[in-house]
Amino acid sequence: MIGFIIHRFVQSVGILMLTSVLVFCGVFAIGDPIQILVPADASPAEMAQAVHSLGLDQPMWRQYMLFIEHALHGDLGRSFVFNQPSIQLIMERLPATLELAVVALVLALMVGLPLGLLAGMKANSPVDRVIMSGSILGFSLPNFWQGIMLVLIFSVTLGWLPSAGRGHLGTLLGIHTSLATRDGLIHLILPALNLSLFKMSLVTRLTRAGVRETLPLDYVKFARAKGLRERRIIFVHVLKNIMIPIVTVVGMEFGSLIAFATVTETIFAWPGVGKLIIDSIMRLDRPVVVAYLLIVVAMFTLLNLLVDIIYSLLDPRVRLGGA
Repeated sequence: MIGFIIHRFVQSVGILMLTSVLVFCGVFAIGDPIQILVPADASPAEMAQAVHSLGLDQPMWRQYMLFIEHALHGDLGRSFVFNQPSIQLIMERLPATLELAVVALVLALMVGLPLGLLAGMKANSPVDRVIMSGSILGFSLPNFWQGIMLVLIFSVTLGWLPSAGRGHLGTLLGIHTSLATRDGLIHLILPALNLSLFKMSLVTRLTRAGVRETLPLDYVKFARAKGLRERRIIFVHVLKNIMIPIVTVVGMEFGSLIAFATVTETIFAWPGVGKLIIDSIMRLDRPVVVAYLLIVVAMFTLLNLLVDIIYSLLDPRVRLGGA
């Protein structure tokens, strides 16, 4: 196990270095932030001073070497727009995005697992057809369109739920979160639901496929022959085995919830990292974009490692770092 973790750590460092080169060159070669940051009536001397203060007068390879030197000391650059450390800006908004992603994932599992079990146990029945048709809609409908429809129905037409913002925050287990207040929970419902619909469909179809593959197996037939109740067979024997591929997929999908929540956060004005990165791209705030992408890559690498470890715990036949 330790050897496997060390091996993955070395791989992660190499991936981060390669990503930093690609991201740095790609982001820093596009556009000119000076045209946005400096007023149009600025003199050539003022523009030259701004270029020098941001380090944009250096060749790209020199800028990259300075970036790596600072990154080794935990400094991923300073925002051109906010004049604050990029990592600080991201970490200030990351809790809101994590909160949204966690709630969306919980919703996907709470709805997707029971629906998938029901569809798998009643294959080819009207119930199965209805559930599978709903999952196809979850896959097919664009995320931004779903968000607009949710706002139109539940906020504009019915007036039941707010359409923007995070609401009042409270403290729960020492964490400042929307989950601690009624107003925060109400503001969380629509964006979390919009973000979870695709994952809900994914979990439903994965669970159904796993149930259909597992039910005909010999150990399930043997459990029934022993006289075990159907509920115990499904929730102990079947569900435990089908959770292995589900954990693998859902673990990586959690990373995508965080990384690609930008559309949902923009529609619902959720003050998370996604909205920050969209604003940074529009303003050519290069350090924030680079820092965000590197953090996302590091997060995906860590999640992949955690998924492998959980996989080995669920299935004792898997030995990490083995031959």
